Amino acid sequence: MPAAPLRRTPSADDLIILLAVAREGRYTGAGNRLGLNHTTIARRIDALEQALGGRVLVRGAAGWVLTPLGEHALAAAEDVEQALRRLSPAEPTLAGVVRLSATDGFSGFIASPAMAALRARHPDVSLEIVAATRRAAQQRVGVDLEVVVGRPHVHRAEAIHLGDYVLGLYASRGLLARRGLPASVEALAGEPLVYFIESMLQVDALDAARRSTRGMIDAVSSTNVYVHVDATRAGAGFGLLPAFLADPHDDLVRLFPEEIEERLPYWLVCRPEALRQPTAVAFIAALRARMAEARDALLGRPPEVG
Repeated sequence: MPAAPLRRTPSADDLIILLAVAREGRYTGAGNRLGLNHTTIARRIDALEQALGGRVLVRGAAGWVLTPLGEHALAAAEDVEQALRRLSPAEPTLAGVVRLSATDGFSGFIASPAMAALRARHPDVSLEIVAATRRAAQQRVGVDLEVVVGRPHVHRAEAIHLGDYVLGLYASRGLLARRGLPASVEALAGEPLVYFIESMLQVDALDAARRSTRGMIDAVSSTNVYVHVDATRAGAGFGLLPAFLADPHDDLVRLFPEEIEERLPYWLVCRPEALRQPTAVAFIAALRARMAEARDALLGRPPEVG
């Protein structure tokens, strides 16, 4: 009976390459991060698979995804990364890129100030944002963290409730001067609405938020919430807007706050390996701090005086 072939010890360099591919989702992205070409990345992953005796990556819908063997190897790769950090005490404590997918409003009002606060302490950390309003992806390829509206249903991922925000109905002072103040919520039937494009809206919580405006007629619809704010300020219609974006504008008036108030949750979804990245963990802490700081604005509460 022939002897089984001997397997060599996996290379620490190959493990670091696997770590980069797992975080980037693509060989080209990993190569850019490490300063290597696509061919070298592919060759080193092949060498790692030969050393381990099985596949560590398989192609997913949006890029490379870890196999169970790959996830096992990833834990060793993270240990190698931590050991290398300890050998370079002169380097900043945190460095690297955090990749985030989030809604437009969250990206501007929460994520950007959170990263500014983190960079004040760790200037070698940076943030890349993919602005999107969608359901949580089942495979987070190419991003470390994802923020969605509504409780996500995901597998092989961690979901964390960050906090809530409020949608209210707003109109510009100019529009109210022309059309008059509606006497009641029922009087809004047939009036122009500024909100998301209904046929393209993929988020159940945002779709359900239309319930108080069902009798209204779409006037300006967009996938971008900042367009909603600008269109409402221009007098294109009554806008169903996040309070934290609308309240700072003196030319907007909130209507029927006791009757039209939709409270929606922000949820953070992340791959388990992201929670083992010190930079990602620090950014999550910065997001939580910013959410706490902005709580009153998110919920449409006036700032306390004195």
